[in-house]
Amino acid sequence: MVSANPKANEQRSQPLTNIRQWIKLTVYSLLLANFAFYIHDDWTIAQHTLNENSSLLDWTSAFAASIDELAWFVLLFLFELETYALPDEKFTRARVILMHSVRAVCYVFLAHTLFAYGTATVDLNSLSQVEGSNNLCDFVTEELSFGYNLDYTELDAENCAHLSSSTQFYLIDENLIVTDAAGLVIEKQLTQLDLMEALIWLLILLIIEVMVRMQERDITRSRMMSALKALKFMLYGLLWGAAAYWIYRGHYVYAWDEALWILGFSAIGMNLSEWRKEIEQEQEAAS
Repeated sequence: MVSANPKANEQRSQPLTNIRQWIKLTVYSLLLANFAFYIHDDWTIAQHTLNENSSLLDWTSAFAASIDELAWFVLLFLFELETYALPDEKFTRARVILMHSVRAVCYVFLAHTLFAYGTATVDLNSLSQVEGSNNLCDFVTEELSFGYNLDYTELDAENCAHLSSSTQFYLIDENLIVTDAAGLVIEKQLTQLDLMEALIWLLILLIIEVMVRMQERDITRSRMMSALKALKFMLYGLLWGAAAYWIYRGHYVYAWDEALWILGFSAIGMNLSEWRKEIEQEQEAAS
């Protein structure tokens, strides 16, 4: 395997390169902090959406965001090693096999996340209104929580009249959460957004993988390379739009997390750009 990292030590000593490395370190550190938040957030929500009858798939689906974050963290780390940190001589056959094996496991995790979001989307679109109940207080004796815009509150006789004035209600998350018509619309939109984001990030991952393999073959300029760059730019634009929607719904941490991941993988793009320059310089010197 040909290493993807820039080998010119003098490049790394330049002030601009040092600044870039500090920016990357800052972004990666902030992403790690966000990972801790997602674990806490998933655990908090799971207190309302899981019980002793929940299956393994229910548990993994409840922690889909945390699993997704972990997989992306490992992939980001591997790309950083491959496109910058490790010198050529460190890419032994055993190490390459290990990196590819870990990457394959991460892909399985990402596939699980995509499946979880897809299943949730189908389930929400097939929901029917609960018959015979036109007041939220009708659900107090069923030990449910009221969900609205990813905010969950345990129902009781004191708060049920204040949480919703709707007359239409739906049971979600294995019938452990009740929401009203407006809450169901938001739930559908956010689940669809999760699914769209998962698909977009997988496409970006595929693009980066292809670009890395092309540059391993010393291909830096081609129609395909230009098309991949343009497509990646467009996909990042869609993700910025998703971040704006999270802000619109009041989920500022999710928007912040989206922005950090875009910056994190933009750093990998920066590594690829430096590598392309090195390849072209070596080609010019050889000719």
